Formats: sequence, structure tokens, C-alpha cells
Amino acid sequence: MANRIIHDIFVEELKKQLVLPNNMNKPLIVVNFKTYETASGDSALSLAKEMDKFTDREFRMIAVASAFDLSSISKSVTNVEVWSQHLDPVGKGSHTGWLEPDVALHHGAVGTIINHAEHKVSLEHVEKLMSMLPEDFPICACAADVEEAIALAKLGPTFIAVEPPELIGGDISVTTADPAIVSDTVAAVKSTNPNVRVLCGAGVKNGADVRMAIELGAEGVLLASGVTKASDVNAVLDDLTL
Repeated sequence: MANRIIHDIFVEELKKQLVLPNNMNKPLIVVNFKTYETASGDSALSLAKEMDKFTDREFRMIAVASAFDLSSISKSVTNVEVWSQHLDPVGKGSHTGWLEPDVALHHGAVGTIINHAEHKVSLEHVEKLMSMLPEDFPICACAADVEEAIALAKLGPTFIAVEPPELIGGDISVTTADPAIVSDTVAAVKSTNPNVRVLCGAGVKNGADVRMAIELGAEGVLLASGVTKASDVNAVLDDLTL
């Protein structure tokens, strides 16, 4: 009981420190840094600073960084939101190797993705994690298909990102290869929980993909290599946010 009280006090103090944007209704450009060499350590910091240059446009810019880079990035950008790539529903104690939520918040995370195709977790994991985080802390749960999106929508995360695994990291955007999964996911999620917002990802590379995603009903995109592996990051970010 005492540990629970201490945790609640800690979370309330962190909520006071979180700087959340006043542009909550803007579509999102969520860049997953993964563990790419071009988006880790000093390179992660450089990439986040490049993203910061485009935060005056009609998009929320999100840098989904490694836990190792959360602190350095959050201290070095002005308007980019820094999210964690994963969190575990554990508290302080004997949890070697797990990503404890309070520490991520302490190091500057103002949101997180969870259940990415490259790091799947159970529905119970997502539900318990949500119960441990501040109410206004954005949580983006990833879904491989409409069925999984519906199951996640019942839990009520802030966002659901639909990403067919076979298209992740490829050169063909989900908006081209399977546009129906985007529109169908939007319809299914909204009918299950109208408060959940839908993003789409997998193969997203350019502004045309972003515009198509929005036309299909999504409220933003989740992408990685299209930005992290770009030879001209500035040009790609410019195109994505036009």
C-alpha cells in the first residue's frame, strides 16, 4: 500500500512537469528511431534536432527514441515530442532489464508506443501499463490487422497504429498496397471506441503517403526507415510535412 501511494505521488509530480503540446488535434508524424545506427546516440540527437525545425507546420512531430537517448533528446529539442519505444508494466524493484515507466518519464518521455510488430506484448501487458501511466500520457498501441486493432481499442489507448508486418521497412506504403486495411481499421476502431485515434504505418515514405493516409481516415502516420535511412533527412521531412 505504501509503495502504491509513493508511486501515485511520483506520477502526479511528473505530470506537472510534462510539457504537452497545445496542438493535440493536428495530424501526427511519428518517427520510430528503432536501433538504426543513423538514429542512435549522437545521430539520434541530430535527427531529433532536424525534426524540431519542422514543428511550426500543421503536424505534431514525434521522435520515438531508444530509452538510452530519451534524456539527451528531450533536453535538446523545443517542440518535438519524445516518446519511448516500449515500456513494461513494472514498478520499482527486482525487474532486471525491464523498462520501468516512472524512469522513462523522469528522463523526458511524454508518450510511448507499445506492441510494435518487432516487440509484441499481450493485451494484459498493454492494459496494466495503461493503468500505471498518467491519464494524459499518450499511448500508441500498434496493431497488425483490424482484429487486433479492435481488441486494443477496447482498452482505450490514445492511438492505435495499424501496420501490416509484411510491409514494415519496405518500399511500398500500406496506403498503396492495402488501403482498405487503413479505412477498415478506422471504421472498426471508431465503432469500438470513438475516442481512440488511428494512425497508419508500414512503408510510409513521403508526403503523398501521408496525404493518402489522412484521406483514408487516419490521423497521422508511423514511419521509420523513410526518415532514419534518408540520404537527405531535411528534404524528406520537408516533403512529409507539406
